Amino acid sequence: MAALTKAQSEPNLLALEEELTCSICLCIFNVPVTVPCGHNFCASCLELTWTDQVRDFSCPQCRTTFPGRPQLRKNTVLCRVVEQLQGCGAGDGREDDEREEEEREAAAPIYCDSCMQAAATHTCLTCMASFCPEHLRPHHDSPAFRDHQLCPPVRDLQQRKCPQHNKLFEFFCSQHSCCICSLCLLSHKLCHTNPLQQAKDKAESALKKRLAELHNQSERSVQAMNSVKTIRSQAAETAARKRDLLRAEFLEIKALIEEKENQTLKVVMEEEKRVCNKFDYIYKILGNKKNEIQSLTEQIEMALTEGDDILFLKRAAALQRTSIKEAFVPVIEMNHDMIHAAYQSAINLKDVVKLAVNVPMDKRTDAKLPAGKMKPLSVPSPNKPVVKKKLAADLRTHKERTPHLTKITLLEETDTQDKQNPVKLAPNMGAPNVGAPSTGAPSTGPPNAAAAAKVKELISSFLKKTRVELLQYAANFTLDFNTAHNRVALSERYTKMFVSDVLLNYNHHPQRFTDCPQVLGFQCFKRGIHYWEVELQQNNFCGIGICYGSMERQGPNSRLGRNSSSWCIEWLNSKISAWHNDVEKYLPNTKATKIGVLLHYDGGFVLFLTVEEKLNLIYKFKAQFTEAVYPAFWLFSSGTVLSLCQMKP
Repeated sequence: MAALTKAQSEPNLLALEEELTCSICLCIFNVPVTVPCGHNFCASCLELTWTDQVRDFSCPQCRTTFPGRPQLRKNTVLCRVVEQLQGCGAGDGREDDEREEEEREAAAPIYCDSCMQAAATHTCLTCMASFCPEHLRPHHDSPAFRDHQLCPPVRDLQQRKCPQHNKLFEFFCSQHSCCICSLCLLSHKLCHTNPLQQAKDKAESALKKRLAELHNQSERSVQAMNSVKTIRSQAAETAARKRDLLRAEFLEIKALIEEKENQTLKVVMEEEKRVCNKFDYIYKILGNKKNEIQSLTEQIEMALTEGDDILFLKRAAALQRTSIKEAFVPVIEMNHDMIHAAYQSAINLKDVVKLAVNVPMDKRTDAKLPAGKMKPLSVPSPNKPVVKKKLAADLRTHKERTPHLTKITLLEETDTQDKQNPVKLAPNMGAPNVGAPSTGAPSTGPPNAAAAAKVKELISSFLKKTRVELLQYAANFTLDFNTAHNRVALSERYTKMFVSDVLLNYNHHPQRFTDCPQVLGFQCFKRGIHYWEVELQQNNFCGIGICYGSMERQGPNSRLGRNSSSWCIEWLNSKISAWHNDVEKYLPNTKATKIGVLLHYDGGFVLFLTVEEKLNLIYKFKAQFTEAVYPAFWLFSSGTVLSLCQMKP
């Protein structure tokens, strides 16, 4: 009987194993304690969780906060259930003995209270005694016992009696959860009472319903745990795949950097080899000359030992006619421009990597989303070729090119034209690079009248300034070797540019102009006021202007002024024009050998001035700048030379 009971209870306990698991350590409770919100945890797990806290103690499961540290008390019921669960597999000998003893007591016969020998067959609830068939006979034969209530034999009859009135329990008070006799009804007249059988049936129905709810809750808990295990397994597999992809990508990045390193070192080593070969050749020539001098010296010494005067004179005459030129060492220098370009490319690559590594991840995520109502950019798979090509291009890019989708209305004015008749150009949209962030386009309508008046007043104030006053905004910069066209040569520490008669075969760079002989300044301007001057030695077929870093590098739209990303003035022999967005504006001819450029980024305008005894305005552009602006130069005619003037504020 004990074995059968144990076999029936084990599945029920095992089904509650999920309910008896600590949510912190995910193991069966070990000395379970209960917090005020009703959840249970292992005492050691909860103590470890609250070790470093001095206030704001909260439940690890439902996050309910308690004003102070709760006093943890052992949950004795759960301890008992856990002990039974743990004893299902191994068993507890003492508990089994107790169960067997209880079963033996339940199976033992109930003896007659009269003879104390024969087994009782009935119990009289009126007499509160049990009787065998012999002593029960008066209850059947005598009319005096006819009203006595008989039932099967019952143990512990005293537990069925009211200790106050010594009467049998006949009712159950649900409010006080206790059994009462008929006399107790007077003190429980305001309570809800039911006969014992009816209360039993009701309680039995409630417990069965509760048992069904617990079973369903247990099944849901099992399903939830299985779901958590599945999701956890999937998350681990996804993380493993992502780690493999990241390792592959970083290996490719390292390979690209190593390739760039080898290419850069190869440039220096080839230049070193070229110079060393020349020195070796000169050293060889000097060695031959030394041998020749040594041979002539020996011949002269031999001639001096000659005793025959005639023979001596013949040899002396021949030796005197022999001449040896002085040793000459030509000047051999390394191509420092090439080495500097290689070194600069390494520095640029380092800057790009630093910039990419130091940007916080949240900002990178935010940068992918446009500010306006624009569709988010799709991110291709990391193992696709397009991403690898873009990665290689980004590693070679030395400046941050951040194109924006903008619409700019340009108002151009000259001091020879009616200022009330501005020329409005058609808006154009620059094409952004792949993966580059974009912003919503500003309004293309006419500017606010007050703002326009303010800009006009600001321009007038700058036009009244002298050159000395403008020098406080002096910007001394160099030219960017990586943007120079193969026909544009740079010299004097990258401050002088001219058109070369032969192609210079510069190394490929994604920022280099391929179709137009142009070059950009190395520095960019994102705010403030900046002034620089350019000297024109021959001002035919050249241009001076500014542009965004996102301006195209190849194609017809890559020429200054032929797109919405650049502004310039251009000299074609005696004709001067202003260009923006592929719209030309003819300007009066101006004799000038030095041009000043004043950029007011925040004010939204750029002025082109002739630098003479007095500054004269050539042209002005108004624009709402949305990107970093770079000085830009166009040279076409052979012999054209432009030089950046070094100024002191």
